[in-house]
Amino acid sequence: MAYAVRNSIVRRNYVSGLTATTRSRFSMGLSLPLSSTRHFSAHIKGPHDGDISALKVQQGRLMDTLHYTCSFGTGTRWGSAPTETGMSRLALNDSDKQARDWFVETTRALGCNITVDAMGNIFAIRSGRRDGPATFAGSHLDTQPSGGRYDGILGILAGIEMLNVLRDHKYETEFPVGVVNWTNEEGARFPISMSSSGVWAEEISLDRAHNLQEVGGGTATMKSELERIGYLGATPASYRSVPMAAHFELHIEQGPILETEQQKVGVVKGVQAYKWFTVDVHGRDAHTGTTPLKSRADAMLLAARLITHSHRVATAHSAVASTGILTLSPGSTNTIPGHVSFTLDIRAPADATVDAMEADLKRDFAALAAGKDIDGLLAHSTPGKPLNVEWRTDFDSPATVFHPDCIAAVRASAEAVTGSSSLVRDMTSGAGHDSVYTSRRCPTSMIFVPSKNGVSHNPEEYTSPEDCTIGAEVLMQSVLRYDRLRSNRL
Repeated sequence: MAYAVRNSIVRRNYVSGLTATTRSRFSMGLSLPLSSTRHFSAHIKGPHDGDISALKVQQGRLMDTLHYTCSFGTGTRWGSAPTETGMSRLALNDSDKQARDWFVETTRALGCNITVDAMGNIFAIRSGRRDGPATFAGSHLDTQPSGGRYDGILGILAGIEMLNVLRDHKYETEFPVGVVNWTNEEGARFPISMSSSGVWAEEISLDRAHNLQEVGGGTATMKSELERIGYLGATPASYRSVPMAAHFELHIEQGPILETEQQKVGVVKGVQAYKWFTVDVHGRDAHTGTTPLKSRADAMLLAARLITHSHRVATAHSAVASTGILTLSPGSTNTIPGHVSFTLDIRAPADATVDAMEADLKRDFAALAAGKDIDGLLAHSTPGKPLNVEWRTDFDSPATVFHPDCIAAVRASAEAVTGSSSLVRDMTSGAGHDSVYTSRRCPTSMIFVPSKNGVSHNPEEYTSPEDCTIGAEVLMQSVLRYDRLRSNRL
């Protein structure tokens, strides 16, 4: 079902936490895909007036709105259909600004008060019968450089659909509920993932996050870009300033398990541990034609062996290891590289496994740099000169266990929406999410829905409209069940 686009002119200036310059931007009209606004009546349904399962997501509205927002930062085309494109909406770029403006305008039109904090996190809060911290649905609008239409985006749009359904049914929650858009979850432009939820949780310092410099040789920092696009909020980025009663996050699985097992919903009980490193290999620049193999200190050759060995170590530990960025210098066809820098991402369900992998890799990398053979990596090759390897830890995310009350709310909602426990499974997330940090300051859980062929961080990332709708209904019910739980505990 198509929804008409209407112009909504913001006439009041009560977006809390924004500077005066930023607030003034919202005096301009924005074209938004919203259904007509309803006003609350004197009698509003609440959590004790009926079965929350009677509240239904409108699939057409959800998907139309999701695809509309993907006009902000459209990426690589992979098919012929209008929606068969990826996304390239890096944190705090101009496309992200457009998506943020849309988010603020849309949630305000749905009756929310808006707070923007010093990291640009946007909290849209809908009042309840009682005062208190809100129960949030949260995720992110930023994407990978060649990402898809569902990673993070689905979680935000499902939260907005929840607000639409509550308005349509004149449903008032016991306590406030809301939707939060976290800044720079991906870490693709500013290289710490979940950086802004980490600042909110007081696990990452504000100065460190603000001073993160964009990758690729640019000079912009998070703070300079927040200022440029008008989202450097005056509210402190802290759970103390914007407390949460709970945080629920709907997300695509980004893996193949649900699709392979023909199941519909993953009840996420936690997130595996991971660490990010930068590894620098120092050798010596030399001429490719005049330097014999035995006289070379080839940084690129050693880096290739180190990356190969990281795969073997990960296999031995039933874990994963990946390299996503590699740079070398001087970058000439006829010059042996004297310096290589590459990233290393290692992950496993248990902290102890990640720690053991780190120890094994550091020991073996040093041995390989000294010219020792490990597992036949030097077989049938000419020994060269010794090199030096240096490590830097960029990010450390311990294993996370989510809150039992939130897990129970998600499981009950998933079974109610799907109608069968056989379509629901418990899962551990292999990827990091903002829920990792929220879980350190409030009860948290996540909801997974299937990813076609397990593909993510790719333009062809896809989740069917039916599965998106199931996930959105599970998210809405989870938030409302938790609100009911809070009410019952008074």
